Amino acid sequence: MRIGELATRTGASVRSIRYYESQGLLEANRTSSGQRVFDARAVERVALIRRLLDAGLGSRAILDVLPCLTDPTLRTPYLARRLGEERARILAEADQLTRTAAALERVIVDLAAVPEKIPSDRQGIEP
Repeated sequence: MRIGELATRTGASVRSIRYYESQGLLEANRTSSGQRVFDARAVERVALIRRLLDAGLGSRAILDVLPCLTDPTLRTPYLARRLGEERARILAEADQLTRTAAALERVIVDLAAVPEKIPSDRQGIEP
């Protein structure tokens, strides 16, 4: 199937599919005119790539674990360890975002407690 059909069948953009290919996550054959041609397995592969991206893995991490996920004979303790590392990284990022949101909330509360110092004719105007 051509790239447009793969995009339609997976819901991924053509640009995303090209990116997946450029990162080594997806393989395509080429016609004599250079057009990409994907086999039927590409639909499931794109779906898996998108699930991993949605889970917070970057393309390098996906490239690292993808073979283990698609070939049961490659599933080793390494896969569990690698995915555990990614989970820990994501949890650390979530913790940092929570702290950042709390800091912003404190600033908002502090600003609400300060009397308005902007002249009334400038209220509502973005700086």
